[in-house]
Amino acid sequence: MWLYSDIKTLADIPRYYARTQPDKLALIDAAGARSFGQLEETSNAIGAALIAERVAHRSHIGFIGKNSARYFEALFGAAKAGCAVTPLNWRLSEPELQLVIEDAGCPVILVDREFAAMAKSLQSRCANAFRCIQFDSSSNEPGEFEAWIGAVAPIDPQAPIAPEDTGVLIYTSGTTGKPKGVQLTHRGFFYMRLCEHFEPALQWQADDVMLMVMPNFHLVGTGLSVQSLYNGSTVSILPALDPGRTLKLIERDRPTICALVPTAIQMLLDHPDAATTDFSSLRLVMYAGSPISSRLLQRALAEMKCQFMQFYGATESSGAITLLRPEQHDINNEPRLRACGTPLPLIEVKIVDAEGKELPDGATGEFVVRSPALFGGYWNQPEATAAVLNNGWYRTGDAGYRDAEGLLYIVDRVKDMIVTGGENVYSGEVEQALQKHPAVRVSTVIGLPDERWGERVTAVIIVAENATLSSEEVIAHCRSLIAGYKVPKSVHFVEALPMTATGKVLKRAVRDQLAVALQKVAS
Repeated sequence: MWLYSDIKTLADIPRYYARTQPDKLALIDAAGARSFGQLEETSNAIGAALIAERVAHRSHIGFIGKNSARYFEALFGAAKAGCAVTPLNWRLSEPELQLVIEDAGCPVILVDREFAAMAKSLQSRCANAFRCIQFDSSSNEPGEFEAWIGAVAPIDPQAPIAPEDTGVLIYTSGTTGKPKGVQLTHRGFFYMRLCEHFEPALQWQADDVMLMVMPNFHLVGTGLSVQSLYNGSTVSILPALDPGRTLKLIERDRPTICALVPTAIQMLLDHPDAATTDFSSLRLVMYAGSPISSRLLQRALAEMKCQFMQFYGATESSGAITLLRPEQHDINNEPRLRACGTPLPLIEVKIVDAEGKELPDGATGEFVVRSPALFGGYWNQPEATAAVLNNGWYRTGDAGYRDAEGLLYIVDRVKDMIVTGGENVYSGEVEQALQKHPAVRVSTVIGLPDERWGERVTAVIIVAENATLSSEEVIAHCRSLIAGYKVPKSVHFVEALPMTATGKVLKRAVRDQLAVALQKVAS
C-alpha cells in the first residue's frame, strides 16, 4: 500500500534516502546544493543540538527566514528531536509575530541573518523566553548556527514520534481574527502521500526537480516540497516570489514541476525575460488559490508548453482535496476552467447547508471534507477545533456546488458572501466577470455597509498597464455577464492591493482601507 514502507514519519525521509541514495541531490538554494546524505547529517546535528538545549519533547521550534535549504534541515532536525517546526511568517509585524510565538511557546527559534534585528526585538517583547540561533542562508561562512551544531556529535537522537504527534505547526494568516496554529501530524502527512500515490495525475519521476517558490510558512510551500523529498526528488529553492529570479532558476536548475498561483503565472509571463526563457524542462505547473482564466491558460500553454493542474486544499487538509487534472483543462470551455475538479482517492467532499444537510447537485452550500490526512486540531484552541471538526468531517468555510458531471466549483468563502437587498452574492462570481475585461489586471470584490441595500457590492480594481477604464465601463461589462443584483454598485481604482505571500488578496484589509478612505472623503 505505501510507496516507501520504511518512511513513517518526517524524520524518516532523510534517513531513508541517506541509506539508499546518499549522493542524490536533495536541495539547491542560494548557498549551494545538499545531497540527501548531507541533509541527514545536518538534520541529525540539529536534532542533537535541540536535545542538548534540553528542549522538551513535542516543543515547537520556530523558524524565521525566507525559503532556504536551512528550513528543511530544521524541519527534519526538529522531528528527530521529537519536536515540530513552526515556520513563522516574516511578513508579519512584530506585534503579530509576538502573538504567534507566545501561542506556540517556541523555546528556540532559528533566524536568518536578514531578520536578526527583528528576532532580537521579539525576544524583549515576548512573554516566553526563547533562544535565537542565527544562520545565513546566502552563505556557507561559519557563524552562530555552525558553532551551535558543531558543539554536538551529528548523531541521530531518534526521539520517539507517535503518528498523532505534530510534525509542522503552521499558523493561519489571521486575516479573519486571531491566528490559529494548525497541527499537521506525521500521520496526516503520510496519509496525504498515500492519497497522492493512488492518484494517476500525481506520479513522480526519478529525475524530477521541483521549483519551490511559495513561502515555507504556507502549506503550498512546505507540503509540496515534502512531497517532492518523500519521492526522492530534488527541490530547487527560491527565497521568495520574484519573477526575474524565478525565470533565471528555471534556466539554471531545469525544474520539471512548479507550483504557483495564477497571479504569479501572469507575473512570470509578463516579465521581459520570459520571451527568451527556455521552459522546456517543465512538464507540469500546479496552481492553486483561484481558478485560471482561459485567456491566461491559453497564453501559458503557448509559452510554457507544459501541462497545467489545479489543486484545491486547505492547511487543515495537509494537502490537496481536489484536482482539476491536465486533461480537464479545456481552453474552449471557460465554465469548466472555474471548477476545482474532483477529490483525490480516499478523500470525500459533501456540499451542505447551514444545518449540515447534504444538498443536491447545482445547489450552493459549504464544502465539508472527510480525509485520512486531516489535521490534528488547532493548537490551544479546542473550541475553534470543535467548530470545524464533526464526526470526522472538516468544515472548510468554502462555499460552492457540484455539477451534473461531478465537478466541484468554489464560488466564495462563506464569510465573504455579500447579502445585498436580501440576495446572496458570492464575490468570486463577480470577480470572474471582472477578470474577463481586458483592461482589468487584478480585481477583488467586497461588501460595504449600505443603508438601502444592507451591503453594497463594491469592486476594487488595478487597471492593466497602458489601459484605461471607467466605473461606467466596468458596470456595463458586468451587467452583460451577471444578474443585475450582482453587478457592482461602486467601483474603486487602486495602484496596489494588500496580498498574502501566496498572491491572495487580503479582503479584510481592503475593506478596512476603503472604509477609512471613504470616511475621509465624507468628512
